[in-house]
Amino acid sequence: MQYGFAIDQRTCIGCHACTVACKTEHEVPVGQFRTWVKYVDSGSFPDTTRSFGVMRCNHCTDAPCVKICPTQALYKREDGIVDFDNERCIGCKSCMQACPYDAIYIDADTHTAAKCNLCAHRVDEGLEPACVVVCPTHSIWVGDLEDPESGIAKLVATQQTAVRSPEQNTGPNVFYLGADRAVLDPLVAPVDDTYIWAKPDAQRLRNAGDLTPDPVTNARTTLNTAHPRPWGWKVVTYLWTKGVGAGALGLALLAHLMGIGLGGVGDYVAPALGLFGAATTGALLVWDLKRPERFLYIFLKSNWTSWLVLGAYVLTVFSGGAILWMLAVALDIGWAMTVLAWVGIPVSALMAAYTAFLFGQAEGRDLWQSPLLFWHLIVQAVMVGSGALAVAGLFADLSDDAWRLLAVAFVVSTVGHLLMLGIEYAGRHSSRQATMAAHIITSGRYSRLFWVGAVGPAAAAAVLGALTWGGLPVALLAMAGLVVQPALVAYESVFVRAGQDPPLS
Repeated sequence: MQYGFAIDQRTCIGCHACTVACKTEHEVPVGQFRTWVKYVDSGSFPDTTRSFGVMRCNHCTDAPCVKICPTQALYKREDGIVDFDNERCIGCKSCMQACPYDAIYIDADTHTAAKCNLCAHRVDEGLEPACVVVCPTHSIWVGDLEDPESGIAKLVATQQTAVRSPEQNTGPNVFYLGADRAVLDPLVAPVDDTYIWAKPDAQRLRNAGDLTPDPVTNARTTLNTAHPRPWGWKVVTYLWTKGVGAGALGLALLAHLMGIGLGGVGDYVAPALGLFGAATTGALLVWDLKRPERFLYIFLKSNWTSWLVLGAYVLTVFSGGAILWMLAVALDIGWAMTVLAWVGIPVSALMAAYTAFLFGQAEGRDLWQSPLLFWHLIVQAVMVGSGALAVAGLFADLSDDAWRLLAVAFVVSTVGHLLMLGIEYAGRHSSRQATMAAHIITSGRYSRLFWVGAVGPAAAAAVLGALTWGGLPVALLAMAGLVVQPALVAYESVFVRAGQDPPLS
């Protein structure tokens, strides 16, 4: 059984009755929408046309929001409706990143996720959703798409239909009849500097300059909803803090297995950086929740398909390992240090790179789907971790072998980071969304921060680090280690922001 919608845009008159009924039925706050009508105007005055599109949750067969939700607040019912329980929601906003349709928002009153749930409470009573009841032109059809005798199944089977973003392979269950491509494709019709009744939100206005209008149709969006970026500087900073912690401790553990003594830098500074990175990362993640008082739900109401949950356990195990390492060092238990090193290196790698799996579940953000991301995060962690240890090494009596290890790790990882940037942004991308995001980074409004704030300093740091191999003072390596810290933050800033910039509705 699979409930869904069919929307006949050939008869829709754009009256917004569905929007008003939805807002009334669910007490949706002013300025937020579970169902809304998008307007697209084409042509030039006086030869213009206006097309409508009813936008909402697609109740996907393979719903990415359900997979990523850490507390099972979003779930798929037996009848195929994707519903939500706001009593379990922690407001992590990951579902907003997973949804390719901009269908989910954070309710201004409850601070939890909300979206169209096909009026599940009405369906349970044998009633139609509120939007279907009020539609004056019977443009909205609802029912079981898998029942060949249902009206909606017959309609979809006998008429030409389209779905939004079919390339995402989510199995959307909202079918459109007669919808203009410019309405369904969010990259075709940029917004004007004004809507017909309002001002577009700042995010859509920024994105308009990165979209190329169709010169034939001159399609432009003249009414839509606001969809600001869900994740900001806290997620950017979290990528850096866990990279520093994972890279520093992982390198110290590797040095132990290689028989290279890092002294107090490896024994205490590295695990301290590891704990700092894990603790700061956890604090940032909790701080970024809209319902931070519920953060323990990640452990108490866990959804084991979510990498937010698995990542929380990685952070916990990594922190415990850092504490055990300091205890083993303090008690001088050599065999325990060796065991911890063998176990701790893969845990450190996972600490650095689990975000690749989390971002991979954010299926609405195509730039983040790169197969290189897992390895890139590990390389970045070695870069900033070894850089941090090099700075600490200035205040310790490190051997030549220790400095050589730090220099090799730093230079190789920094060069690797730059090479991966080249591969990522010079090559082709898998979708138009990812191509647009990459263009914004390399040639658009983030290009100066990318080239001057991220790439340039990293390249200079690699040169400084390499000079220490020629016998120049190790202070150059420490200086390089300092330089790459803000350089990585600058890159993560453009990576996180640009990934969220291509419009999805």
